[in-house]
Amino acid sequence: MAWTKYQLFLAGLMVTTGSINTLSAKWADLFKAAGCQDTTERAFSHPFLQAVCMFLGELSCLAVFYILICHDRRRPEPTMEPGQRFNPLLFLPPALCDMLGTSIMYVALNMTSASSFQMLRGAVIIFTGLLSVAFLGRRLVASQWVGILITIVGLVVVGLADFTNGETGDQHKLNDVITGDLLIIMAQIIVSVQMVLEEKFVYKHNVHPLKAVGTEGFFGFVILSILLIPMYFIPVRSFSTNPRHVLEDALDAFCQIGHKPLILLALLGNTVSIAFFNFAGISVTKEISATTRMVLDSLRTLVIWVMSLALGWEKFHGLQILGFIILLIGTGLYNGLHKPLMAKLPCWAGGHSAETGDVDETERLLGGSRVAEENK
Repeated sequence: MAWTKYQLFLAGLMVTTGSINTLSAKWADLFKAAGCQDTTERAFSHPFLQAVCMFLGELSCLAVFYILICHDRRRPEPTMEPGQRFNPLLFLPPALCDMLGTSIMYVALNMTSASSFQMLRGAVIIFTGLLSVAFLGRRLVASQWVGILITIVGLVVVGLADFTNGETGDQHKLNDVITGDLLIIMAQIIVSVQMVLEEKFVYKHNVHPLKAVGTEGFFGFVILSILLIPMYFIPVRSFSTNPRHVLEDALDAFCQIGHKPLILLALLGNTVSIAFFNFAGISVTKEISATTRMVLDSLRTLVIWVMSLALGWEKFHGLQILGFIILLIGTGLYNGLHKPLMAKLPCWAGGHSAETGDVDETERLLGGSRVAEENK
């Protein structure tokens, strides 16, 4: 069945905004500008402020939700289900996980390449699978266990590619690259905890995905904005590159933006793209299928890698291609993308189970609403 123009638009919007989200964050990191303390130009390294901008984008999903509800109610026969009432504090624990995981990932993005950042986020299926077995009582099928093992191999290959690039002296120092890669994987553990908390305590209440993302964005934006105040006074010495060597110097960030206004454009790109990416991802799952969403998310990783090469942000490395292909196979197996292909084989008798698996996946992705989330 051919896609409609609207479906093609949604698919393109998801890939485009998802790619812009990571690329704009990396673009901001690459800028150099003078701060408040001196006239020396240095890199824009403010991961916690970038995380605040990202949560502002998620918060805007709440506004989109209410706009859609108001528009739908004007119709003779409303079709949009707003979901049942719920206690917003249910979202506080997963929002705290989201805040911590996102902040760590933005710190890591300062240390490694945009393509490796996106590829290594595939580690989330390993920890989500294990935690879902331990705390949700879910039973993983053989293909999912194989997918997890293949994903581990893919992560090792991507790590080796980064190690080799680091030794050749490309943009980032080797120690920074290794630290950044480890931070990304550590962040995926936190993201996995977030997903398990959402599935166990939140989405049984039938909350609309846009409202869920927006509510988490509200908590993340408010809490992290307040935390920027104590972060301004917490010394971290050499861990931070800002002049005062504190955890986050938001005032210095604003001074750098004042000296280099293009940084603001990069931050706005990150904020706006995360909102549209969440909307497009949810719509793709609803209008086409969850399987299509997973394929498009993998395509997003490829676009980020190609754009990073084209912009000269990183150099071509064959191991990265191999790692990406292995990660793609692992993710595909875990999410059941092989089932429609196997169902076409005469010897395959699992056609019904493939359909059931896809329904389960749709419910899971509609519930989680993020990426890969993520984004993320």
